[in-house]
Amino acid sequence: MYDAIVVGARCAGSPTAMLLARKGYRVLLVDKSTFPSDIMSSHMVWQPGIAQLKRWGLLDTVVASQCPPIRQVTFDLGAFALMGTPPPAEDVADAYAPRRKVLDTILVEAARAAGAEVREDFSVQEVLLDNDHATGIRGHARSGTPVTEHARLIIGADGVHSLVARALQVPTYHTQPPLACWYYTYWSGVSTEGAEVYPRDGRFIACQPTHDGMVCITLGWTHQEFWAFRADIAGNYRKTLDLAPSLAARVDQGKREERFVGTADVPNFFRKPYGPGWALVGDAGYHKDPVTAQGMTDAFRDAELLVEAIDAGFAGRQPLMEALADYQRRRDAAVLPMYDYTCQLASLAPPPPVMQQLFVALRGNQHETNRHFGTIAGTVPIPEFFSPENIQRIMETAVRA
Repeated sequence: MYDAIVVGARCAGSPTAMLLARKGYRVLLVDKSTFPSDIMSSHMVWQPGIAQLKRWGLLDTVVASQCPPIRQVTFDLGAFALMGTPPPAEDVADAYAPRRKVLDTILVEAARAAGAEVREDFSVQEVLLDNDHATGIRGHARSGTPVTEHARLIIGADGVHSLVARALQVPTYHTQPPLACWYYTYWSGVSTEGAEVYPRDGRFIACQPTHDGMVCITLGWTHQEFWAFRADIAGNYRKTLDLAPSLAARVDQGKREERFVGTADVPNFFRKPYGPGWALVGDAGYHKDPVTAQGMTDAFRDAELLVEAIDAGFAGRQPLMEALADYQRRRDAAVLPMYDYTCQLASLAPPPPVMQQLFVALRGNQHETNRHFGTIAGTVPIPEFFSPENIQRIMETAVRA
């Protein structure tokens, strides 16, 4: 019998398994995929997530994979652009946009090295229950006979459509409908200065350098236009790029290296992340639109919070259900401002007049421009930056300038 079975071995599940194993717990980590493999995902890991990789001893491995650091953000509003760098997190100034086939493999191998048992190519078919208490899983390797495993805790780290959450009929709250749809692909021969963002009315363009000398360019349309976009993916992709002429000109000098990947399946919700014998982490427990690219950073943070709670419960310092309730409270407090901010941005609506005035006022104010980027990166508290007092200070500074 295991202390924990973690279902899903990507950016939430592998760190959870790794951290539990490092504390001496017996952990089984399973995933239906084999590694390395890609998955549809945003790419940015902002400074707080990179700081966690550094604490775990994994940042050097990411750097050694030759993923380029991102040290500048350009926020192009059409009439003008703001450029700067988010404030650091724990002395970490760089962000990265790794391919998931590289990052997830690093995380899986770190879990394995920590002592977790890893089963790739393993499909979970059922969560076992004793009354309402989760006790184990039943599944199989490809073309294998069904096997049953039991644990003190079953952890769903299996994404937005979590089988674990469905099996346990986990309730949701703070729900929002899908707001945008997204397509991306990879380009070689396209120069970029760090991360570039181009918000346009009803459209969104983001560009980041990633592995193998390529850049990932992601386009967003409103959710209700998904089928129109899908009717001519290549044509609509190109038409959207034309809204950012400087980027479009660079793309014309490059080459598309892979197929288009896209979806309109981007719900916004919180799930209750714990119950008798089970817990949820990462997208399985909390999901929002990728416009702020917070998913992997969120997963890393929540893995740490969950492991702290499990360890407190298993070690007897606190009743387990009480510790898991604390995990939920800490998670929600950490992400609610970003969740609301993300949903606002994902509407792809033109910025309201006060935001337009703020962007103008930020021109020439590098300190506050950097702090504005920090609200997206997660290094500056959103309520602090957008407080009436701070906005007034920025406006008054612009008038004096």
